[in-house]
Amino acid sequence: MSLKSNKPQSTISMIETDPSHHLTGPLMPQTPLDSYIPHGSRYPIIRMTPVSHGLWSDLRTGRWVVVPSTSLRMVLLPLVLHIIWIVFAPLFFTHPPPSPFAPLFFISHPTPSPTDDITDPRYRKGWFDLVFLAYYVVVFSFVRQFFLFKVCYPIAHHFGIRKEGKLARFGEQGYAIIYFSFFGAWGVRIMSHLPTWWYNCQQFWIDYPHWQMTPELKRYYLMQASYWCQQLVVLVFGLEKPRKDYRELVAHHVVTLWLIGLAFGLLSRLFSNLICGHHRSQVELWDKLDANWECCVTSMDIPDVFLATVKVLTYLRWERAQIPSFILFIVVWTYFRHYLNLVMLWSVYKDFDLIPHSARSFSPSNGVWMAGWMKWQIFTPILLLQCLNLFWYFLIWRILWHVVMGSRLKDDRSDDEGSDDEASDKKKKKRS
Repeated sequence: MSLKSNKPQSTISMIETDPSHHLTGPLMPQTPLDSYIPHGSRYPIIRMTPVSHGLWSDLRTGRWVVVPSTSLRMVLLPLVLHIIWIVFAPLFFTHPPPSPFAPLFFISHPTPSPTDDITDPRYRKGWFDLVFLAYYVVVFSFVRQFFLFKVCYPIAHHFGIRKEGKLARFGEQGYAIIYFSFFGAWGVRIMSHLPTWWYNCQQFWIDYPHWQMTPELKRYYLMQASYWCQQLVVLVFGLEKPRKDYRELVAHHVVTLWLIGLAFGLLSRLFSNLICGHHRSQVELWDKLDANWECCVTSMDIPDVFLATVKVLTYLRWERAQIPSFILFIVVWTYFRHYLNLVMLWSVYKDFDLIPHSARSFSPSNGVWMAGWMKWQIFTPILLLQCLNLFWYFLIWRILWHVVMGSRLKDDRSDDEGSDDEASDKKKKKRS
């Protein structure tokens, strides 16, 4: 009995002292920048950009995700072909057809505007959205690797961060700050133009179904989906060294894509044409149910900015800024990832019945998907995200407790998170 009762406590202790855990590891005390490192080299480890093994080889093995030169070629090739088409097609056709490469860069499937205003367009879903999504998976692969090697690593070297594992984690958090800051702000901007502002959850369900999307909301959805698909590819195929909490992160990415997929693929018409003649007041409610998922994703993005900032400050050993930023992070995390998440969960549970009775059926051909059981298809992924967040929330408060009590977690592996350098040191000792 004692062994069983101690198992959860030992598991928590192991997580708290694990330098490779994505949440607790970066918040552990780091080796001072100018201190002696007992294992490994005192000199900076210059992390070289991954070298291409050839375009076909990189495509076949999936290395294009981590080799920026290959992903850049994949990004530029259709762009060059698109420009060639635009320039030369009018020379051969009186009425040149649209470029077959345009769906890669621009959102597709426009539909007549309900307001009859050409400056207020609307879009529906369609197969070309998958093409757009796939292309931006490649774009994010290039942007991420370029930012890591050309921006984050030079900054890390400047501040004396030496170990390769630490360089990788510092780069990841630097990229996270930029990405989540941009998309968090973009999500707030989109929400501010919707009836659901600020988490007015009843508007998610009133006057469902909603068939059309504004251009900005559709682009936001597809680019968010592309980012999370790219992150999932990196995790699942092991293109980077996995963390100890690999399963938690995979679960988080899968649930996030589940949410985005539900919003984009089910809550509006995907295959059939727009049914015209809706009542104007219904259509002017925009994409309220789609906004449900935009709100959910935004509530995840904003606290991630503060989490990544705390991690970066910890890596840099800016101790005066660590505690205030950590407390601010806890406040933001609590509000966005728990309070607002619970507000949305309650809305799904309580306000789902605001959907008109005529629309409470599963009829894809008519653009209606909201049968009674779909309520739980929406409720479940948000609840799963809340469970993951509660697990991480518990760890966050444990960290704060250690800070308040004045005890410091010991990092036996110095400033190395991945133990790669430690392993190489052991091999050297054995050889000697």
